[in-house]
Amino acid sequence: MTFWQTQLSGPTDPSRDANWPDPPPRKGFFTDTSICIGCKACEVACKEWNHVPDDGFRMLGSSYDNTGSLGASTWRHVAFIEQTSDRIAAARESGRKLVELGMPSVGPPADAHPAPLRRATAVDVSGAAPTGLPLGGPGTRVPETDGSAGSGGAAVGPGVSEQQLEAAREAALAAQAAGTIPDFRWLIASDVCKHCTHAGCLDVCPTGSLFRTEFGTVVVQDDICNGCGYCVAACPFGVIERRDRPGGKHGGKHGDKHGKGGGTAVLNEGIAQKCTLCYDRIGVGEQPACAKTCPTTSIQFGDLDEMRARAQERVETLHAKGFTEARLYGHDEHDGVGGTGSVFLLLDEPEVYGLPPDPVVTTHDLPDIFRKAGYAGLTMLGVGIVSFATAAATAAAQGWRRG
Repeated sequence: MTFWQTQLSGPTDPSRDANWPDPPPRKGFFTDTSICIGCKACEVACKEWNHVPDDGFRMLGSSYDNTGSLGASTWRHVAFIEQTSDRIAAARESGRKLVELGMPSVGPPADAHPAPLRRATAVDVSGAAPTGLPLGGPGTRVPETDGSAGSGGAAVGPGVSEQQLEAAREAALAAQAAGTIPDFRWLIASDVCKHCTHAGCLDVCPTGSLFRTEFGTVVVQDDICNGCGYCVAACPFGVIERRDRPGGKHGGKHGDKHGKGGGTAVLNEGIAQKCTLCYDRIGVGEQPACAKTCPTTSIQFGDLDEMRARAQERVETLHAKGFTEARLYGHDEHDGVGGTGSVFLLLDEPEVYGLPPDPVVTTHDLPDIFRKAGYAGLTMLGVGIVSFATAAATAAAQGWRRG
């Protein structure tokens, strides 16, 4: 990759490129969607700390999702995607192919023709692998002696028989050993601004309202933004928007489609807004509000290199347990945006979560555009020179004949 390609779309240190002297390590998020419970504490904490107004109180009919997407008044968006067993199997198969192409994996290579994934529940355990290992988690049994498989124990929960406990144990062990397909699942993911290494919104801003912080994040300065909207079109993820009042003159994200509603005026109306990665908090050593309040550590914050390492370790763990659909998003420094400051662990293809599979920053193709423009200019110059030379030669020939 050439110097200009690196500067426009490849791996680089964005803080140093922004001329920060001796910047601290780049900060970022790791969002593990496999342990997100959809509580929306991150959405609430983000709005409370950053004084983000509501985006309209509407039920969208999309499971438990009532924000729809990221926007000027939704800096954290928790998506709920409902999936049946067929879609889960397809996700696992596509993930298996990614593993075969070089995604991180543990253990010997997968068979060329793997056996179909089995189903096992606490009631139907046909096909579950027999084992003598205990399952000592909550909801199974409380060991009374040494905790071995034959040591007995007190059943946990009213009306739970030994047969049901054994069936649950067999099913759980089978799921861990081979990977099983449930009849239904929710994919729950908390989306946020990606704080790209090469941020399209930052590149096209004509006023300098958007700037790169010493932590490698991208922040909007409200008092400088003129609301031109160039950044909105430049973002490959559709994150940044100009803020409208709910149901106001532009209808808002969920407002009246005819632009009617006359909602109450909101803070920074007409100004581009997005996640700041809580610049005011991380500057004094605090975590962003969303990461601070997440009860399951689905949202983790820290040095970006450490977040990427954690993400890599987590996806390897899930692959080892049979969840081949696990994959990382935003970790590749050689993608179209030079990698992102927000790394995600997904359980299906990016499009399922509303994420672009191959995001590309607007400056990515500038070298090729300028090169082609240069070729076109040289071609036109050559044509002009040839035409002039031809005309001069013709005139000289006519003069010689007359003489």
